[in-house]
Amino acid sequence: MSTFTAKAESQYLSAQESDPLKMGWMQGFPPPDDKLLNFADGSFFEFPALRWSVVHMRELMPTVNVPRGSGAPDTLPENLDANIDGITFRPLNADEDITWEDSLWRNYTDGIVILHQGRIVYERYMGALTPNAKHAAMSVTKSLTGTLGAVLVAEGKLDEDSLVTEYIPELKESGYGDATVRQVLDMTTSLQFSEDYANPKAEIWMYSGAGNPLPKPEGYEGPVGYYEALQTIEKAGPHGEAFGYKTPNADVAGWLIARASGKSVDQLLSERVWSKIGMEQDSYYSIDERGTLFAGGGFNAALRDMARFGELIRNKGRWQGTQVLPAKAIEDIAGGGSKAAFAKSDHTELSGWSYRNMWWHTGNEHGAFAARGVHGQTIYIDPEAEMVIVRFASHPVAANSANDPTSLPAYEAVAQYLIEQKK
Repeated sequence: MSTFTAKAESQYLSAQESDPLKMGWMQGFPPPDDKLLNFADGSFFEFPALRWSVVHMRELMPTVNVPRGSGAPDTLPENLDANIDGITFRPLNADEDITWEDSLWRNYTDGIVILHQGRIVYERYMGALTPNAKHAAMSVTKSLTGTLGAVLVAEGKLDEDSLVTEYIPELKESGYGDATVRQVLDMTTSLQFSEDYANPKAEIWMYSGAGNPLPKPEGYEGPVGYYEALQTIEKAGPHGEAFGYKTPNADVAGWLIARASGKSVDQLLSERVWSKIGMEQDSYYSIDERGTLFAGGGFNAALRDMARFGELIRNKGRWQGTQVLPAKAIEDIAGGGSKAAFAKSDHTELSGWSYRNMWWHTGNEHGAFAARGVHGQTIYIDPEAEMVIVRFASHPVAANSANDPTSLPAYEAVAQYLIEQKK
């Protein structure tokens, strides 16, 4: 077991102990004070309460809908494999093997589905998540945004070599004033912006405060809404040299998408994806007080629908014989980004990785790439194994470094198992 994982497990209630249904959050009319969660004071997102909240975000904040359309859902065929729970693997920096099932508990999994060649071979719901419920995708949202950006680039509607200000002149005086569209999509902008959630003075908290849909406190003099907040971000160095994971890039990308397409991100996602591949449920985004959606982390969807999206990407934009998204865009995503730029980032634990169009590329021998979000959200695509894994989770630690040791090798073990099953 890694040191980080061991520390996390000893510091927090286990997944079994923190089960949100057993803890009784928000049960009763009204719930008793000790079970009542509040959006205004932030208690809704403190562990272990967040294990309930990630499945009920729409009940706590304003949102905008992403319609699935009026057609019947496309069925995902099933070929469930009971042997997957017993697959063993060695966590990173560990001395002993664990099973796939054990890893689910260690990572506070709320729901997980594995597709192999388009068929569901594994599906499980835990915590507060059910097949009919939606879960917060956190920064997996960025990969949805990046996908739409890549599509517009492939279609010639968004010029990746143009300056951001060609589309958004409002950012001329900000740190984005001399950044290109490509630098935004690949997060090689150099910004004075800390994403350290453990630091109460990090810029991410100012940014989150600006995007908070509640009325600002008395005396507040900061920006209101995401668009205003983006205009205050300063440059830290030359753009284009190093990967730097910064949430505002995704919101700039969302703004670029809206300006280039003439449609908001929620409208475009519905028209180009959600209404095209037989989704079961509408999805939704959280919004700021001015109705601007959070393109960097506000998406919520059902587990199976996220699996459909992952399968669409694995198949290079094709769905049941129809080319829904341009293959060129998906191939650009799957090809990965600059390893040299990534190596200059602070993600030293992800050796050989890269980042392209807001997707993480592992650089492993299977060419696996992923969408990743805090507290354990992921869409993991392994082209060689013809596998898509979607996981929703509510890990008490936001950083992926807390669950990667028992996630990344688990995904690779399942991929190898599925490859062996084909032989």
